Amino acid sequence: MAVIADPETAQGFRLSGLEAHAAQTPEEAKAKLEELVQSGQYALVAVDQSLLPEPEKAVERLMRGKDLPVLLPIAGLQEAFQNPDVEGYMRELVRRTIGFDIKL
Repeated sequence: MAVIADPETAQGFRLSGLEAHAAQTPEEAKAKLEELVQSGQYALVAVDQSLLPEPEKAVERLMRGKDLPVLLPIAGLQEAFQNPDVEGYMRELVRRTIGFDIKL
């Protein structure tokens, strides 16, 4: 698994033990995503949707005939914390991603 996100978010993913790549512009994020897809080494690539709202469209040509990697758009920190109901926002994000709500 790899993550492409803004520098601050990427650092957080690195601290959690994941491979993360920083990008400051949509162009940098697209170039990194193309590189990761072409490498064939990843089953899942999560992409900050504030950089690339639709990562699958950004690399559509490269993904033809391939099942992997799965491209997962994720919310960036700015988007998450601009919402006044952060807990509700995260709950909805998890529900949309996995298909049901998890209550801890």
